Amino acid sequence: MPIDTVIIMGSGPGVLDIKQIKRSPSQTLVAINNAWRVRSDWDWLIHPEDFPQARQPSSLHQSQKIVRAQDYVPIQNRYGGFVYAGGTMAFTAAYWALGAFRPKVIAMIGCDMIYPKQGPTHFYGTGAPDPLRNDVTLRSLEAKSARLWLLAARQDCAVVNLSTECCSRLLYPRAKFSNLSSIAPPLWQADDIARALSAEKKAGYFIPSGEYWKEQHRFDVDVIDALDRLWLMAAEQSSLAA
Repeated sequence: MPIDTVIIMGSGPGVLDIKQIKRSPSQTLVAINNAWRVRSDWDWLIHPEDFPQARQPSSLHQSQKIVRAQDYVPIQNRYGGFVYAGGTMAFTAAYWALGAFRPKVIAMIGCDMIYPKQGPTHFYGTGAPDPLRNDVTLRSLEAKSARLWLLAARQDCAVVNLSTECCSRLLYPRAKFSNLSSIAPPLWQADDIARALSAEKKAGYFIPSGEYWKEQHRFDVDVIDALDRLWLMAAEQSSLAA
């Protein structure tokens, strides 16, 4: 059966909301890093090369598969690479899903990238706030989410946030499990997207290997910030047109 909806599970506390949700045959579940522990019927586990072996599942069901760098880097490169797309596994998983399945909807949960100083930061308790590391690709998580939202819309795919948390760094519209099948992508502005992509091409910060951190010395933060502003403006115009 074709995959209409990809549900991406991150490790934020809110991911536990999906634990008892009944899924349809046209939905596939993608777990990021530790999120495979949330429910046993996940389909795909995506993780970086340095994800510890001890935190990986000891066995897989016949239908379950692991997505590694050799699988996701070529697909993310189709969408401009990690420097522009944002070096977090949440964005990587979404771009991979967009290229691998060409779904109608990508729904994210537990990917809000908000880390309170008190209380649990992850569904399993307290963990390291990876997206807050010193990384030039993550200067504006909001802009990176805007980019994904618009590039997906251009592919006739809606990206939504299933989280019920009060705050999120993601700019996607909120949605409920019950209405995923009726969600449509936003009206996107071709000129605005073309302008941002053209600026990315001019910058030339494309790293085919995906190992952008080895070349961060050549990235100008002012250029990255200017690109982020273009994507945020493009998202604003698309929201106004909707």
